[in-house]
Amino acid sequence: MISFNYETGFNLSNEEKTSDWILKCIENEEYELGEINYIFCDDTYLHKINVEFLEHDTFTDIISFDYTLGKLVGGDIFISTERVKENSKTFNVPFEEELHRVIIHGVLHYMGFKDKTDEEKQLMRDKEDSCLKTLNL
Repeated sequence: MISFNYETGFNLSNEEKTSDWILKCIENEEYELGEINYIFCDDTYLHKINVEFLEHDTFTDIISFDYTLGKLVGGDIFISTERVKENSKTFNVPFEEELHRVIIHGVLHYMGFKDKTDEEKQLMRDKEDSCLKTLNL
């Protein structure tokens, strides 16, 4: 099950199609969907979580808490829509594209993809791009 929760005035359009897309990306990696909770929030909300739980005093676009068990993908994914909007301007891409990249980024982490080294970052980017190509909203 995938749920979308909102801590700001933002609302995701096409929740059902977005859920179907996430599921397809999970299945393409031969994993199964458990329970994924998306929480869309602002910078202040996510910064507080970053400080409180990760002891990082920085702004970020996403924080994910992984509850994956084996091949059953699950967790809580917090996304700052303010940070996504800023990043979309920085990277000169539409907001929706950057938002969907972040949405799938958290799930890819749950399936074992990392982004610490240059090689890992490239593989993560390739997986994100591959998933984005299948998005039909």
